[in-house]
Amino acid sequence: MIEKHIVLDDVDLVTFYGVNNIHLQMVKALYPKLRIVARGNIMKVLGDEEEMCAFEENIERMRQHCVKYNSLNEEAILNIVKGVTAKPAGDAATICYSVTGKPITPRSENQRLLVEAYQQNDMIFAVGPAGSGKTYMSIALAVRALKNKEIRKIILSRPAVEAGEKLGFLPGDMKEKIDPYLQPLYDALQDMIPAQKLTEYMEQNVIQIAPLAFMRGRTLNDAVVILDEAQNTTTQQIKMFLTRMGQNTKMVITGDLTQIDLPRAIRSGLKEALVVLKDVPGISFVHMSEKDIVRHKLVTRIVNAYDAYDRRRAEAEPRLFADHDK
Repeated sequence: MIEKHIVLDDVDLVTFYGVNNIHLQMVKALYPKLRIVARGNIMKVLGDEEEMCAFEENIERMRQHCVKYNSLNEEAILNIVKGVTAKPAGDAATICYSVTGKPITPRSENQRLLVEAYQQNDMIFAVGPAGSGKTYMSIALAVRALKNKEIRKIILSRPAVEAGEKLGFLPGDMKEKIDPYLQPLYDALQDMIPAQKLTEYMEQNVIQIAPLAFMRGRTLNDAVVILDEAQNTTTQQIKMFLTRMGQNTKMVITGDLTQIDLPRAIRSGLKEALVVLKDVPGISFVHMSEKDIVRHKLVTRIVNAYDAYDRRRAEAEPRLFADHDK
């Protein structure tokens, strides 16, 4: 008789043990010769050495399955114990899996180009309209890299540009004032990482979400760093951000040049960076369009309607000035 302690790293315990420990009870039933006691992320196992070896191998496979697919069920447990290879839905294009076990894959040609650019370059600019999947795909790539232990942390940032309300007049402390600007990043993470594990990652600073101003003075190593809504950065801000890049780090900068909220007198740092950095080796640029929009079909129609309106205004302005000069 031997005793072993098995540590379950990087796994969401609610998903692994199941609701009301249903998965744990099933595992105990499959290994009646072993005495299994689970306390948090540690499993204490007592029993025959040969049975213990098989149990330890299969628990590790269950752990890997749970981390990769964000799910574990009775069928998967039985397949692992029986040695049957059965993969959930997905294909070679799958980046990672949502908390419901749904494969997250590129849904348009330019989204696929973004994935390829990420694999081939350390800095990627993804520019396109709302709903084209720039941020979601970028965060999915970062989550995959974290799960594969290619990096040690994910850092997500946004410029906290005021739109209608001044930060000082919003209720709460600094975090509560800033969180509404960062909510889209939280939404994407919550779709890909179980809630308990996401809370743990954020408490341990494995995943960091912060406004752009908090990046000054840092060197970001072993990370995927994503700057969202970069069209609202100034030249100084985006230069500061890009020069934070450290060793074994990838940066993804996303933005929509049609949604610049800066005062008219201030030039968008993203717009300028696209010109300044266009010929720099190691930097990739992916330009998305309304064809890549994967939200409700009305979003595409709204974007097209505003584009047409902007074109009509641009064409009308020279005529107005010409009439005024007369």
